[in-house]
Amino acid sequence: MNAMDFTLEALETPALTKAHLADLLFEQIGLNKRESKDMVEAFFDLIAGSLIEGTDVKISGFGNFQIRVKAPRPGRNPRTGEAIPIGERRVATFHASAKLKEQIHGSIDAVAPQEVEWSVGAE
Repeated sequence: MNAMDFTLEALETPALTKAHLADLLFEQIGLNKRESKDMVEAFFDLIAGSLIEGTDVKISGFGNFQIRVKAPRPGRNPRTGEAIPIGERRVATFHASAKLKEQIHGSIDAVAPQEVEWSVGAE
């Protein structure tokens, strides 16, 4: 079964959640609900653990998750205007693969442009 065999018709909200992923594994692959939930949790725990250790995560055809160290910088309290130093910190970044970018761009091209009627002033 390839990635294109999965459908997201079961989604009722625009956000794809861990619970939705587990439901999709249950419905479309046939794992039981507990196995589905455990598999999704293990997948994200593996990604998080690797990033915490400082290891990049590369998912072929999807993208790369990386940890980047941001340098300390001056900040400002927006309410008081007081200068506050912001310390060095680690942040997670995601860069989409060229394949994913092409698929996203292709989905925009596939949609026919809508005609919009413009009018200026009162009729």
